[in-house]
Amino acid sequence: MVFMRIAIVKLSALGDIVHAMVVLQFIKSFKQEILIDWVVEERYKDLLENHPEVNKVHVVNLKKAKKQLLLSLIFDDLKRLRKLQLYDLVIDMQGLMKSAIVSKIISSNVTIGFSRTSAREGLASIFYTKRFKIGYEKNIVERNFELIKFAFGLPLKIDSLQDKLPFIFSRQVYKSLLLSSSRKNVLIIPGASHSTKLYPVNKIAKLTKLLDANIIIIWGNQSERALAEEVKELNFNVNITEQLSLNQLISLVSQVDLVIGSDTGPTHFAWASNIPSITLFGSTPGYRNTLTSKKNQIIESKSKVNPLKIDKEDYSIQEIKVEEILVIANRLLTD
Repeated sequence: MVFMRIAIVKLSALGDIVHAMVVLQFIKSFKQEILIDWVVEERYKDLLENHPEVNKVHVVNLKKAKKQLLLSLIFDDLKRLRKLQLYDLVIDMQGLMKSAIVSKIISSNVTIGFSRTSAREGLASIFYTKRFKIGYEKNIVERNFELIKFAFGLPLKIDSLQDKLPFIFSRQVYKSLLLSSSRKNVLIIPGASHSTKLYPVNKIAKLTKLLDANIIIIWGNQSERALAEEVKELNFNVNITEQLSLNQLISLVSQVDLVIGSDTGPTHFAWASNIPSITLFGSTPGYRNTLTSKKNQIIESKSKVNPLKIDKEDYSIQEIKVEEILVIANRLLTD
């Protein structure tokens, strides 16, 4: 069966949405005429609104709704969406109860998602008409890719992802005076969503001193800004950006020569943009949370991690040696 109008439900978070967006080009290569809508949390809409392969972006604000007890209004909006848009297929790429319920509400025909043993929250599978089984511990990009193959019967191999096109776009070019025209530009991301993902400031500073490049550091909130300023105190030659919007960040990543950061959304922008990157992993599984390539490398600590839950006592990322990062960085900057 050929589905002509579909909706993808992937509500959050930043890196997870990026890892899901790669499937758009493969759906379109299968049949260009398919119209793809995307349902996402409001704060991440800028990731998708500039994508040429997304027909419409529908936003929800479940976090705000929970705080203000407005869930019924959110569901009313989704029911109106169902009346306005008759989807041949709704695909839940998140596997949570909230995403499964959203998928069910807007679906009028086929709803596909992960099976009970494959979803992050197994009960979510009861809301689907078709279920796909794949190990939860499998690489997240591979899981998304295989789910789309299952939905459309695509005769593709996972190796196709190594030849992917850039798939994250900004509505305008961000012109930063911090970018150098005479030296390689390296973007450093010191922040992360959890303290166990943070690489030590003193090691970041040491790395910036050893790299023969123009160093740019970004930040997203005040705690991350403090980290950036600590690095600059140890190496005054680094450059710190102002606070960037998602569009500005996407544009900046596309203009640098290398991105270095931990397992966090902005680091994954490099993979999405086909820009060289090094992602550092400690308390989260590198084998699962990114897809490596010649351009996109990972360094993992020796810690054994549980893909289902971050160990809040696992600070093994701090043990990664600066010299190990430097070797890979120099290779990527000269390739």
